Amino acid sequence: MTLVPRITHRPAAPTPALPVLPVGTDPLLQFEYETQPPSGPGATRCLSHPRTLALGGIPVMCTGCRARRDWLLINHGRNVWIVCRCSNQWLEPEISRADFDALIAIPDGTTYPSVEQGLAALGFDGTFAGTYLD
Repeated sequence: MTLVPRITHRPAAPTPALPVLPVGTDPLLQFEYETQPPSGPGATRCLSHPRTLALGGIPVMCTGCRARRDWLLINHGRNVWIVCRCSNQWLEPEISRADFDALIAIPDGTTYPSVEQGLAALGFDGTFAGTYLD
C-alpha cells in the first residue's frame, strides 16, 4: 500500500498577465476580450469529480477525513492536484494534463479571480468537511 503524504500548503497559481490593449480600442472588443475564459499554459482549471476516483486500480482516499469521492481536480500547467471537501489537497503525479483534459466533457465557463476564491465558491475550502454533495 502506498501512502500519499498530506500536503497542507495551497499550490501557488500565478495570475496570468493580461495583454494591454491600445488606447482607443473599441469598448465592445475590450469587453469580448475580458470575458474570454483563461487559456494557455498559465491558466488554472478546475473540474468537479463527484464519483470515486481510482488511480492504478486503487481508489483515492483523503488522508485527512477518509473521504472516497466528491473531489475537485485542479490543473495548472502539467500538474494536477486533488482537493477534498475538508480542504485537504495534494499533488497527484498519477494524473497527467492529458488525463485531466479527457475528463472535461463540457466546461462550465465559470471564472474565479483566484484559486482560493474558487475553492470557497465550490465548497472545497473546508466548509462542507465530512459531507458528500450529490
